[in-house]
Amino acid sequence: MDERAASFLKLLKIMDELREQCPWDKKQTIESIRHLTIEETYELSDAILKNDLTEIKKELGDILLHIVFYSRIASETNSFNIKDVIDGLCEKLIFRHPHIYGDVKAETEEQVKQNWEQLKQKEKGGNTSVLSGVPNSMPALLKAYRIQEKARAVGFDWDKPEQVYEKVKEELDEFEVEIKNKNQQAAEKEFGDVLFSLINYGRFLNINPEDALEQTNKKFIKRFGYMEAKVKEQGKQIADCKLEELDKYWNEAKKL
Repeated sequence: MDERAASFLKLLKIMDELREQCPWDKKQTIESIRHLTIEETYELSDAILKNDLTEIKKELGDILLHIVFYSRIASETNSFNIKDVIDGLCEKLIFRHPHIYGDVKAETEEQVKQNWEQLKQKEKGGNTSVLSGVPNSMPALLKAYRIQEKARAVGFDWDKPEQVYEKVKEELDEFEVEIKNKNQQAAEKEFGDVLFSLINYGRFLNINPEDALEQTNKKFIKRFGYMEAKVKEQGKQIADCKLEELDKYWNEAKKL
């Protein structure tokens, strides 16, 4: 037997035993472990950002456990089982890769993406929006990025980055007008437009906005920590310092 298959069968056996014998595992439902799955996904994301392959392996195992757990729970009501999950995935992958398993030609990444979105619509009978596959609960920044990617896949997009940058400037101008008008509600809407256009511009430059913002978050935390340490060395708190003093420490942190 293939070693991979043997390991997977071992996992399924353990899951069966836990579900039948462990008081905690026996009590769980699909709804009760949902928040844990979200947490595990964020932990995997953290490990990827750190490029920690040992942690990535560990977190992938945790997510695999959840997939098996959901499938085992569902099998108890004959809703579906792990075989159904895997079979469905295999069918989807084969159907959405006709350039591998059929006679369609797709020689570039962009062509593959376009085919993928078009085939998704065929699966749904063409009766749903291209954007319906974007989860409502997805964080707004990532949601904007995925919306733009999906729109591009069906041909709705700018041609050049310069056009997108002009849109960024246009949205900034409109935001500034509402700020001057002191119209809070309108300013909030325009600010959203500014963010959406900036995310779009980043996409054109092959910059993932989530990754870029997370790098900035980490940079800020590191510099702020340096500043706090310097202030504590003086026997003071941040709130006790004037901005000029904090600026000095901040600039020191930037040089480091």
